[in-house]
Amino acid sequence: MHIVDRVEVVLANNDRVTVRAGDVYLKIDADQGRTDAEVEAMALAPVPTPTVLWRNPPALALAALPGVAIGRLGEPSTASPAAWVAVGAALRSLHDAPLPPWPATGLDELAARLDRECRWLLANDVVPVGVVEANHRLAESALRSRPPAFVHGDLHVEHVFVDGDEVSGIIDWSEASQGDPLADLAALTLTHDRHLDDLLDGYGHDADRDVIRAWRSYRCLTVIRWLSENGYGDPASYPEVAVLRANAA
Repeated sequence: MHIVDRVEVVLANNDRVTVRAGDVYLKIDADQGRTDAEVEAMALAPVPTPTVLWRNPPALALAALPGVAIGRLGEPSTASPAAWVAVGAALRSLHDAPLPPWPATGLDELAARLDRECRWLLANDVVPVGVVEANHRLAESALRSRPPAFVHGDLHVEHVFVDGDEVSGIIDWSEASQGDPLADLAALTLTHDRHLDDLLDGYGHDADRDVIRAWRSYRCLTVIRWLSENGYGDPASYPEVAVLRANAA
């Protein structure tokens, strides 16, 4: 029997729990559809992903990746410019890969979610009216028709691992689908705009920076309620709120 000296709770909310025991991550998810999608997406993705050790619903065991997350939301990244370039190249390979079998969320549904979350922000006085309205207009500009790509769907900066200047893996694939690749770039650089040039050096400078910034507004507007309802503290302290305020300035 493998002995570990500590068990760390990595994530705990109303939907799922992730714990780390030594070199193993154990994910317990109330929605097995998300776990199904995660396992299939990792098998299809042309980038490094965690090794699946075993699955016994509702639990999924994954091997830990080498290296460290490329950054933390709201904190400076200590990763090298070369590491950001390598991540950009990896994301280009993902976005150029054959589409996964499950479809993209329709633009009407995305727009409806945006409207719904903005109403909640205003009704609960979370963000000033002018900030919400300015970001709502910006976010709407991201909702345009374009050919879909294989996207990660929740490319939080802590989901991308690097070992030195190389990408060692990308985790948390339960939201993978067909979608707009620029939404992935927006999520990754949400509070790391200073690394966007390096990222695009690897990805390709054909990416529309205005659309990337519009997707940042969309992500911030639509995630705040979930964070608030799942125990992440006072919304006023969220980096997402700071991004909204900066975008509206």
